[in-house]
Amino acid sequence: MTDIVFASHNAGKVREVSHLLRTDDIHLLTLGDVGLHDFMVDETGQTYEENAWLKAKTVGDNVHKLTLSDDSGLEVEALSWKPGIFSARYAKGSDADRCKKLLKELEGKQNRTARFVAVFIYYDPTSGEKKIFRGEVRGSIAKEVSGQGGFGYDPIFIPDGYSETMAELTSEIKNTISHRAVAVRAFKAWWESRKSASL
Repeated sequence: MTDIVFASHNAGKVREVSHLLRTDDIHLLTLGDVGLHDFMVDETGQTYEENAWLKAKTVGDNVHKLTLSDDSGLEVEALSWKPGIFSARYAKGSDADRCKKLLKELEGKQNRTARFVAVFIYYDPTSGEKKIFRGEVRGSIAKEVSGQGGFGYDPIFIPDGYSETMAELTSEIKNTISHRAVAVRAFKAWWESRKSASL
């Protein structure tokens, strides 16, 4: 069993990634598990990759353990693909406040095309090894908030091929199609191939 620290204080992400990463080979640790309850990293990067790397390297070098980090966001075509890397800081307050602001900005716009993007970075502070995994799910923005599941912008995002928002879909479906699910699957495939190669 290999310990890997997930560099996030976002409870929703921690739950989701813990579920997605369930294997017999990986024990996912939270920041709290390694004593970093109040640890924060300034996300000063200009891309998902840069922000994820800031978190992975800072945490990994601090605790000297394998680290997995992510940065993710919602991109809306009619808003010039914003809020993007600023998704979590798009409006002060709660997830509901951010959803409300985005719906307000889309009032009167016909084009509601959007996508969720996630970038995960694996970092080994001992060897310096770094691997990047990207996931994306395309869809559109609903006209109103709907659904109690998920977190973030899930209540206003309808993935392509579905009529419900991400917050209305079952966790089983979401954990198959989400941007984080795609990225984590890529990481798991790499992890398994790496393990097999060392046998």
